[in-house]
Amino acid sequence: MHLSASRLTRVLACAAVPVILTVAGCSSDSDKGSGSDGKKKDGKSSSASKAPSGKSSSKPEKAAFSTLPDPCKTLPAKTIETLVAEAKDKNGTATKSNDLTSRASCSWNGLDEDGLKGSDYRWLAVSLVRYDSHDSLGSGNKRAEDQFNKQVETAKGAEGAQNVKAEPAGGVGDQAMTVTYNTKKDVDFFNTTIVVRTQNVVVTLDYNGASYEGRQAPDHGKLVEGAVAAAREAVTAVGNANQQGQQQGQQQGQQGQQPQQGQQQGGQPQQSPSQQQSQQPQQ
Repeated sequence: MHLSASRLTRVLACAAVPVILTVAGCSSDSDKGSGSDGKKKDGKSSSASKAPSGKSSSKPEKAAFSTLPDPCKTLPAKTIETLVAEAKDKNGTATKSNDLTSRASCSWNGLDEDGLKGSDYRWLAVSLVRYDSHDSLGSGNKRAEDQFNKQVETAKGAEGAQNVKAEPAGGVGDQAMTVTYNTKKDVDFFNTTIVVRTQNVVVTLDYNGASYEGRQAPDHGKLVEGAVAAAREAVTAVGNANQQGQQQGQQQGQQGQQPQQGQQQGGQPQQSPSQQQSQQPQQ
């Protein structure tokens, strides 16, 4: 029996819920002076207390990535067409962000209807979060690694998740984990979340699907395969965006070093033909 259009819309709106990235608040303890008696220590102990430790004085390494790609362009058009048939907006819907170089996301969804044969629904989202190195918070890579672990646990604890499975995803970034589970609405939704860390960037890709009105349930294995391939493309997009930024910076630097027109290599201004004629001795 067919679902009414209004009922189907409500089901889709409630079912397609992304795994939201959470950034844990970080704080560092400040060194506070102490001393109940207010008396000075001897010279040796005073010198030892003032000597900075090697660990606190060392600076974390510079973060590898300094920007993020356009989230709605992280995946090729062909991938969107394959994973989200009949997408409402093939260009995707970007989430607002105060700093697109540090946090960005985009999503696509579509309902592929086939008359009496039923319909297929797909929802896909890509979220990107980048971490800078910070003297008190640590290196960008370490901060991203901490967030990677937290994000995997968030995916595993999704509301209403059943039959949760988590396993490493090989060949994707520096760390990658695949989390799969089912959720029950009016129909069964098959959910796949791929969490990836590439250097100091965490990529989270959510992909879920459901079938309606007698259509055969989605092949969960194919959903996972498509999600892993898309996550790999998103990681490539992060690397490409930073490589392009470096090349543009180098080109601008080279242009700034080029001698101005009208000057010779020796630094002397070139003379115009009229100036050269005026300096020739008259016969």
